Amino acid sequence: MTAQSRTSLRLEFSRPFTLVAPALGFASGAATAAGAAPREPWSLDLLLYPFIGLVMAAVLNAASNALNQIYDLEIDRVNKPKRPLPSGRLSIADAWTFTLVTYAVALVLAWFVQPGGRHECFWIVIVATIMTFLYSAPPFRTKRLALWANVTIAIPRGVLLKVAGWSSVKTIVGVEPWFIGLIFGLFLLGASTTKDFADMEGDARGGCRTLPIIYGVRRAAWMISPSFVVPFLMIPAGAWLHVLTGNFWLLQILGFVMAVYGLYVLYLMLRRPEDLAVEENHVSWAHMYRMMFVAQIGFALAYLL
Repeated sequence: MTAQSRTSLRLEFSRPFTLVAPALGFASGAATAAGAAPREPWSLDLLLYPFIGLVMAAVLNAASNALNQIYDLEIDRVNKPKRPLPSGRLSIADAWTFTLVTYAVALVLAWFVQPGGRHECFWIVIVATIMTFLYSAPPFRTKRLALWANVTIAIPRGVLLKVAGWSSVKTIVGVEPWFIGLIFGLFLLGASTTKDFADMEGDARGGCRTLPIIYGVRRAAWMISPSFVVPFLMIPAGAWLHVLTGNFWLLQILGFVMAVYGLYVLYLMLRRPEDLAVEENHVSWAHMYRMMFVAQIGFALAYLL
């Protein structure tokens, strides 16, 4: 295998289409912090530390994806047989090397996100890293424990991602960054289940008790429905309560747009819930990513304009 082929294979193993969301989330958190009261005066640090951080977020997500694929090998033989590991194109040894190297690189990058000499980002990333191991690796492997799987996705990829982005500009001591992180965390608490519907057969064989397996497709779809709307109602509420210090009217618009978007996704999910378990990637899964993108960009604009 040529060096180019090995690089291409490792890139595929990292699941590159999933790396944009954490990078954007980190950048959005940094932009939000820059525009939050009191606004940060211009300096090169407003570009340097967020840039290091967004690269770090993408690398950390690649590490998490790799770790998950290692421990999901038997499940992926059923659900995702064409991926590098179950197809035999990548060895377990190479997979572990990639995983450990990317985790190490992410931690090093996080250490260099130090505005004002603070290393808050590094400690957030330490916690996030631990949670990715709790999710994928035995003996905890919360992926097999229904709602606990959602919790160990929502905290690092929702709450901590936004707070880490904030930490690249301002200190995380205060209510505002955690309130914003909570909005995204509550969204992912339910929305992350959209990836589980089509994987029920492999997950069941692998001993993973996801919400669709425990409660059935229809009931699970209804259970996660509030996460598509309720968190975004916190945006206008946070502006009214002066917890969120971005542009008041842009935050009202953002909350309204996201809530309407969430209702539309619910319509797609609930009109024929049985399709969630039939289609390989139901449209609601794609919309979950798009909702994250819209919300991340919306927050940045509401604080910078």
